[in-house]
Amino acid sequence: MIEPFTAPFMARALAEMVLLALVCGPVSVFVFARRLSFVSDALTHTIFPGVVIGFVAGGLDGLFVGALVAGLVTAVVLTVLTRGARVSDDAATAVVLTAMFSIGVVLVSRRSSYTSDLTSFLFGRLLTVTPGQIAETAVLAAVVLVALLIGARALLFRTFDPAGAAAAGYRIGRLDLWLNVIVALVVVAAVRAVGTILVVALLIVPAAAARMITDRLAAMAVIGTLLIAGAGYAGLLASWTASLTYGIALTSASSVVLLLVAAYLLLIPVRLLRTRRPPAPVERNSPHERA
Repeated sequence: MIEPFTAPFMARALAEMVLLALVCGPVSVFVFARRLSFVSDALTHTIFPGVVIGFVAGGLDGLFVGALVAGLVTAVVLTVLTRGARVSDDAATAVVLTAMFSIGVVLVSRRSSYTSDLTSFLFGRLLTVTPGQIAETAVLAAVVLVALLIGARALLFRTFDPAGAAAAGYRIGRLDLWLNVIVALVVVAAVRAVGTILVVALLIVPAAAARMITDRLAAMAVIGTLLIAGAGYAGLLASWTASLTYGIALTSASSVVLLLVAAYLLLIPVRLLRTRRPPAPVERNSPHERA
């Protein structure tokens, strides 16, 4: 249970998953509550052209900066397009997603020499995470957690009562930009480890699974964090065991996501039992009511 993680690359992979759990758990609650699943999925694809440009400019070391710039640009564009309900959220997200991802595909198709290197960006390479990448994730994790602590109350107010938040003096557009930037930073932090295809699972499945157990947002954030950390440990262990013991090629990132999905499916009966629980009997006090 512990021996595989004495290998340096396994220890680094587990450290990366723990850092991602600390940020994806709380952020997934806001994504779930605001119904931003499509936006999160779009962000994993819209940073693709930034990654390509970053790779052209600085090689593998330029991936992080390129993804960060593209993610922030996407967050701003989505906020501007949807501000004041001029364009529906789904339409704006679809337009930005298709435009940005198409630009990335065009750039990649023109330079086949590094197409194979960018494949790891789509599917991730959790076991090749370097100490430098862990440090970058740690910095982004700290920024995201501080941003959440600063804006949590206002973001929750806007989530459940946007009209009331606007009447109270909150700038709805700024709050939307705040959350979009947070989600973009999480995507950038996770994308190199688990890839664009799988990173969306870390932003959606934890809160959805935690919702089966509790309705309290704080509890959902804690449970989501624990689920990601537990799936990270178990997924890495399963990948190690399958490869060395049984000779089965099992990627670590996909194992982590499959375990998260399995946890969600296993918790569905818990939700069904909670919803079917009969209401508590009402105590009657007056003699007429008892009669």
